[in-house]
Amino acid sequence: MSEVLALLKPQTYMSAGLNAAGAWAIQFPAHDYIKFNAVTKGFCWIAVEEGGKPQRLEAGDCFLLPSGRPFVLASNLSLPKMPAETVYTESCDRTGICNGGGEFSLVGARFEFSGEQASSLFASLPAVVSVRESSDQASVLRWSLERFERELQEQSPGSSLIAEHLAHIMLIQVLRLHLATNQHGGVGWLSALADPQLCAALAAMHGDVSRRWTLEELGKTAHMSRSGFASRFKQVAGLSPMEDLARGRLHVAAARLKPTSHIIRRMANSVGYESDAAFSTAFKKAMGQSPQHYRHAHRATDTLRVAGGE
Repeated sequence: MSEVLALLKPQTYMSAGLNAAGAWAIQFPAHDYIKFNAVTKGFCWIAVEEGGKPQRLEAGDCFLLPSGRPFVLASNLSLPKMPAETVYTESCDRTGICNGGGEFSLVGARFEFSGEQASSLFASLPAVVSVRESSDQASVLRWSLERFERELQEQSPGSSLIAEHLAHIMLIQVLRLHLATNQHGGVGWLSALADPQLCAALAAMHGDVSRRWTLEELGKTAHMSRSGFASRFKQVAGLSPMEDLARGRLHVAAARLKPTSHIIRRMANSVGYESDAAFSTAFKKAMGQSPQHYRHAHRATDTLRVAGGE
């Protein structure tokens, strides 16, 4: 998990809150970022579009919204929904006020992850990952959110770096609880990570992507037969071990291409490809462009971010 999280690269931070009273229901649009929130007073219901059964959240509860789908926060979900922009039009310190406020409040943070691993990771999560007040993770998340908000508001020296680390802390705490309580279910990368035997093989693969791994070697790492390992990995993770390894290699390569001047012709061997041509073909198929074009495109994007003050 540490290797994957290191590739996510959180950026474009924002803190926000909500203060409401009386009967209310707010419709929030689809979003391209990850949302963390903590209820600090009162209660609310949350319903995510195509996200399963609504959940009631109490003071002290935290929740993560990784899917980007539209959602509703409400004191009563049967009420007519007001658009979120009407609540935040005249916000104070990025806190929306509904019906004067005073009975319900939450603090939140949102940020994007630029690493290519993000979509694979978040696709394995449910639409709402709730962290209840009684858990150890909830207290860490509430502290992290409060600290996150303060760093963004005060803009003290080193605030951006602290915000980045707090973003990772919050995500790790949610994923830890998610795995420990077996909330993941279904098929996906997190399901494989929660499996002790498959996790050992994942750690070995992603810890050394340049190695020429075989199914037999990975099966031994997982203390399983070659065929048993391959079958179980496919069933739990939704793709074969070699497909997962290939994807991991390309994500590592993409991360190395962005901020550095790695010589592309030397990149292939460092991520497990025997030839430049094989690496370039696989990279273009996965990323939609050649390694050279990918590097130039992302350098241009980073330049625009800096010029825009992000």
